[in-house]
Amino acid sequence: MPSKILKIEKVEFSKPFQKLFAKLPSKKQQKAKDAINLLEADPSARKLRLHELQGELAGVYSISAGGDLRLHLEFIIEGNVARFVAVGTHSQLYGG
Repeated sequence: MPSKILKIEKVEFSKPFQKLFAKLPSKKQQKAKDAINLLEADPSARKLRLHELQGELAGVYSISAGGDLRLHLEFIIEGNVARFVAVGTHSQLYGG
């Protein structure tokens, strides 16, 4: 997470994220919601395994929602916003 963000003040969801989220089974939707809530409460929680992605996805961050489920987000420094841009399994998000 960018060092300037000490607290997430707002969470946003892109349209592509919303479409992918709607396709998830209800159990995975709940896991994703739990991960989002944890990120808001404690962005440094080890369970999230928050890290910046590399290569073409540089500037995008990933958190774990348990098992193989990942959520991608961008941080908007002004306003301390976490904007979720994708959700899916590791293979869905990274290919292979």
